[in-house]
Amino acid sequence: MAGAGLLMLLDDITTILDDVAAMTKLAGRKTAGVLGDDIALNAEQVSGVAAKRELPVVWAVAKGSFLNKLILVPLALLISAVLPAAVTPLLMVGGLFLCYEGAEKIIHSFFRKAHKANRAHKPAAEGGHEAVADAEPHDAAQARQEMAAVTADLDAATLRTNEQAKIKGAIRTDFILSAEIVAITLGTVANAPFGTRALVVAVVAVLLTILVYGLVATVVKLDDVGAYLLRRKGPHTTARLARATGRGVLAFAPYLMRGLSIAGTAAMFLVGGGLLVHGIAPLEGWVHHAFHHAAGEHVSILEAVSSYLGPALISAATGIVAGFIVYGVLVALRRLRG
Repeated sequence: MAGAGLLMLLDDITTILDDVAAMTKLAGRKTAGVLGDDIALNAEQVSGVAAKRELPVVWAVAKGSFLNKLILVPLALLISAVLPAAVTPLLMVGGLFLCYEGAEKIIHSFFRKAHKANRAHKPAAEGGHEAVADAEPHDAAQARQEMAAVTADLDAATLRTNEQAKIKGAIRTDFILSAEIVAITLGTVANAPFGTRALVVAVVAVLLTILVYGLVATVVKLDDVGAYLLRRKGPHTTARLARATGRGVLAFAPYLMRGLSIAGTAAMFLVGGGLLVHGIAPLEGWVHHAFHHAAGEHVSILEAVSSYLGPALISAATGIVAGFIVYGVLVALRRLRG
């Protein structure tokens, strides 16, 4: 009797695991689009730090992402069980935040370029250099050493501050993307028993975090891979091929990082705008009606392309408009407060 009970228990466990595996696969397919945005955003967020600090920064953001999931998964399961109507408004707030960050990046980038252009027109020698030149030879040398030490300390402090700012910004952005991934996964398994639902959401959250930050680490270290291949010596074909590959990787890496920077900003508007569109029922209904083609119909290539690009363009446009409106409102409030 006990043996039969154990066999029934094992059979139940196997059935549950099969259900979890099938639902995890389905949820993984549905979150694939967000996965691409997540990689682009995070790779762009952690770029620009010192080469030796790239992997520690990625690891710090990954730990923050795991903490985000540790908060979001139980919270999402609780909200879906107690107050499911609150999920969509919360995601819309997160979408507005992503759109605001995208608008802020564009505006700050514009002002940075304008500031650099202004500095380029200023005289090269200003300030403390003239004071050093007017000093006595011994005093000038000592002044230069002191100035170099102070500059080094300031540079190190600035780098640490920038690094911490990048980590915090990346973790904040990851929180919104993680919330969307959890929400999409929950929607996929909404009708499953609570235990199966919790397992699927937890498995998808952990696997996607490992995948995303593994790929982000690979992307940000591409230049080091290229430099390593370029150092291969010898006349053999393998060595020559390695050096050629290294040169290609080093030439390609800057364009990739630049592309990821652009894709990361675009992803903020796409994801944030998509969350807003999904939360506004009339707008979502119009988008579905305008770009949906029934299965089994003979659709043209133009219709097939529009069914993918149309909703994305609407989401991006919604995100851009919302982001700049939120940015303008916040700037106006700051000015009113002095």
